[in-house]
Amino acid sequence: MGAIEVAELTKEYGSVLGVDSISFSVDEGEVFGFLGPNGAGKTTTIRTLLGLFAPTSGGATVLGADVRDERALVDAKRRIGYLPANLGFHEEVTGEQVLEYHASIKGDRRLDDLLDVFTPPIERPIREYSTGNEQMLGIVQAFMHDPDLVIMDEPTSGLDPLKQERFNEFVRCESDRGTTIFFSSHVLSEVRRVCDRVGILRDGELVGLEDVETLLDQGGKRVRVQTIDEASEALATLDGVVDVDAFADGLQFVYTGDYNALLEALASYDVREIEISEPPLEDVFMHYYGPDGSATDDPEGESSV
Repeated sequence: MGAIEVAELTKEYGSVLGVDSISFSVDEGEVFGFLGPNGAGKTTTIRTLLGLFAPTSGGATVLGADVRDERALVDAKRRIGYLPANLGFHEEVTGEQVLEYHASIKGDRRLDDLLDVFTPPIERPIREYSTGNEQMLGIVQAFMHDPDLVIMDEPTSGLDPLKQERFNEFVRCESDRGTTIFFSSHVLSEVRRVCDRVGILRDGELVGLEDVETLLDQGGKRVRVQTIDEASEALATLDGVVDVDAFADGLQFVYTGDYNALLEALASYDVREIEISEPPLEDVFMHYYGPDGSATDDPEGESSV
């Protein structure tokens, strides 16, 4: 049995459908990214896995505990770390007091090591914290008792780029130690650095379950080129070019073909400036899964979306 097993899980809020019959599993020691734009149902799924919400139908197990079995889940939670999207620390207490409280409940065997990696000013009250410092304090409390599974909701929110990179390195080291990591995100660049696999949620439905390299290959790259008109026309017809948007002295497009072919084509023309980047996660959804959330017939990019 995996660290997390989800089977036909559905959660409704009256007439609103939070998640709809989703099924997936997370292996022990795996870093699993749970992706989707805001409002897709990521937080609903996380809170259901932790027993904070009761499933409407279907079910799930976390470290072998049924999420409907309160006693079993309480025992399992001793081996789980949790970082919520909204931390909710009391503003008048210090970071040290927050950590002492969590230590009294679940232990703190790794606290000193974590404070060397993440450096929230624990002697100061929370009201003086920046968003990044508060997030670092949350990360420390999630890992301080050396859990077998850590569940995080948008863990790098508010962190500066250096701290984000430190977090990414830390997560890979935790995975090497055997810790299972499950976290939600809407940032594709973050996911590609640390995740083994990803599940993609859209409008409450699981529309994809992929290893990271497959996701990135299908998502392509966003290319913006400033060049002469003749080159723009030729590049627009190149195999693997989709979502073309022309502007005054060039064009922008998503490229899903062979990169050598693109470079060969570019070398034939007067390229004044070029920018290549990952497309936003929403664009990956639109290209790979289609506008209705279902997989496209031609993921290699030869059909338009």
